[in-house]
Amino acid sequence: MGICIIIPAYNAEKTIGAVLEEVLRLGFPLLVVDDGSSDTTADSLDMPGVVHVRHRFNRGKGAALRTGFAWALANGFSGVITLDSDGQHDSSAIPFLASQAIARGSDILIASRKTQFEEMAGLRRYWNRFGVWCVQKRIGVSIGDSQSGFRFYSVRLLSGVELEGEGYEMEMEVLMKAWRKGFRIDSVSVPARVADGRATSHYRAVRDTWKICMTFLKYI
Repeated sequence: MGICIIIPAYNAEKTIGAVLEEVLRLGFPLLVVDDGSSDTTADSLDMPGVVHVRHRFNRGKGAALRTGFAWALANGFSGVITLDSDGQHDSSAIPFLASQAIARGSDILIASRKTQFEEMAGLRRYWNRFGVWCVQKRIGVSIGDSQSGFRFYSVRLLSGVELEGEGYEMEMEVLMKAWRKGFRIDSVSVPARVADGRATSHYRAVRDTWKICMTFLKYI
């Protein structure tokens, strides 16, 4: 059935509508996972062409993505592209990311923000640089950006690894498990509109960075 788009959303009432309008124009099947939002995010999801599911309470970005991956597997898609709900990613790059993933035979293709690391806030800027260095040293692949949420995943990969992470650390978990099982990991430069979504992001700099670091160490 081709490639679908999955967007995890939590309290994204200010941004999700514009993101959905942009993505829908591209013609890809689209699923939004509302991760227990307490604002009016759910009201913005009743649009033609948008499939949506809702967690009864907030479980975390990783849990929302895992719900989306299960939906993609159940519906026979060959690949998934994920992007965030805060508008930081340029959705017009989705066709490029999809074509590059197919041409390369990628199991993970990360849309890298490496050229924008200086625009990131505080701890995230240093962690992204250090995280990229650590991951590249360990897995031997030049990935550019270890934490970008704008990614392609093959269904071959998603059906071949068991994921457990509930929060932002899940994106490191899937990367490390893909490496350990020999899946193909690639990266391509795709500048973001806002390098780290800091105006609307729910990322908790110290706590989430610590979890990501511990996830990396766990799987090396």
